[in-house]
Amino acid sequence: MKLPEKFIKETDAFFASHPEMPSEGFYESFDKVPLHGVRFSRTKTVPSEHEDLIRHIDPSCGALDPVLWCDGGYYLSEDTDDTRKTGRNPFYHAGVFYPQEPSAMLPAQVLSAKPGEIVLDMCAAPGGKACRLGEDLKGEGLLVANEINYERSKALLRNIERSGITNSVILNEDPDNIAKRLPGFFDKILIDAPCSGEGMFRRDRSACASYEKYGPESIVPIQRTILEAADKCLREGGEIVYSTCTFCEEEDELMIRSFIASHPSYRIIPHPEIKGITHNPDGTMRIWPHQSRGDGHFCAHLVKGEKSDEARRELSYVRSNKPLKASERRGFDLAREFLSDILTADGLSKITRVPFTNHAGGVFLIDFDENLFRGLKVCKTGLYIGDCRLTSSGKSVFAPSNSIALALTREMIKPDRYLSLAFDDPRLERYLKGETIQVADEDGVTGNGTIVVAVGNAPLGFGKVGGTQIKNMYPKAWRLI
Repeated sequence: MKLPEKFIKETDAFFASHPEMPSEGFYESFDKVPLHGVRFSRTKTVPSEHEDLIRHIDPSCGALDPVLWCDGGYYLSEDTDDTRKTGRNPFYHAGVFYPQEPSAMLPAQVLSAKPGEIVLDMCAAPGGKACRLGEDLKGEGLLVANEINYERSKALLRNIERSGITNSVILNEDPDNIAKRLPGFFDKILIDAPCSGEGMFRRDRSACASYEKYGPESIVPIQRTILEAADKCLREGGEIVYSTCTFCEEEDELMIRSFIASHPSYRIIPHPEIKGITHNPDGTMRIWPHQSRGDGHFCAHLVKGEKSDEARRELSYVRSNKPLKASERRGFDLAREFLSDILTADGLSKITRVPFTNHAGGVFLIDFDENLFRGLKVCKTGLYIGDCRLTSSGKSVFAPSNSIALALTREMIKPDRYLSLAFDDPRLERYLKGETIQVADEDGVTGNGTIVVAVGNAPLGFGKVGGTQIKNMYPKAWRLI
């Protein structure tokens, strides 16, 4: 492919000043077929299932081909188009896997969120890294996923919902505003920074045109601003992972060196245990396309000061003393009644572990203080359960959100309220298209009412049984076309 002359000139200069880095094969790598990969959900799957699941995604795949730097990440065969094929796969719609370029799997693995931590993904769309962070929290602590671009924040919201993450807040904010509202609040911050995108040249040919139009000189000041905001948001002893998909030293090693020079309390955490990548002498990491099986990527793991065992900030829920309206009480009652019909006693106790909240007319499960985010542009907080609506006859009915179905596990659902469809069952595609499907005696569904429709062990959404028919409740905006 034809590469920008400016990029070639600067890359030649980089290799000349870094003789320890082999350059042979670098330019040739841009003419190779881009690699595709998937990352399996850490909450919806276990490793022993991955070999069977990968064959439902990539039938031509032989043995599992793991991405060395990501637990649960795997390569697809070269002839697999991950956007066209995986985007229509039922397991994708159930949040079982996320299609992701293999190099992009590194930053969230490095940050390694732990249950109970308060974590910020500063530049989160489309959401692959945020979903991994949320999975690692295992429902404890808080994930704040931010995207400054409103249109891109919609994709982020959809992917967070698909993943089944319940303890999240999605923001559409400038990083500086987050820093002003939540100083020293976060334990860990991921910055997948906007960059000149040199590492994307072979995957996205339009990246070359974007590079020539903008280039590093317009991006570097933005990166510095984001790092400064992250520093203000981070508590003492907290950690930042900074990553880019570019080869530009000014956006990568020099950016980190400059940041540490002006913030001497920071140091780099090296990761020699991570295989398959290039480890720089300063402890930062690179993925070179001629040295590793991935597109260009840079990653640095920083810690602020010394780690301490100080108690983490409380996220205890604060309920308003304002009396509930009758409509709010009715909404809560209908939501609990709906959940009681489809969930086991144990499943109901897990979902209703904190009182429901009425927010913007809907019923939510929010187990942290919403007031923390007052003054910020919030796209979504917590788990949206649904809302109370009036029928034409004036009767109140509960309309569930599909996001709650995706937050459930098979064990939480009553067996006779669970319709498990095999991957090759033709009803599965019809359900995802929004069509009415049939229920048979051997399906194990008894009686009428709302059920959960699933692919295997992974819930997809709701349906309403009436006799032998299931009225489709899958959201119109999510349906296959």
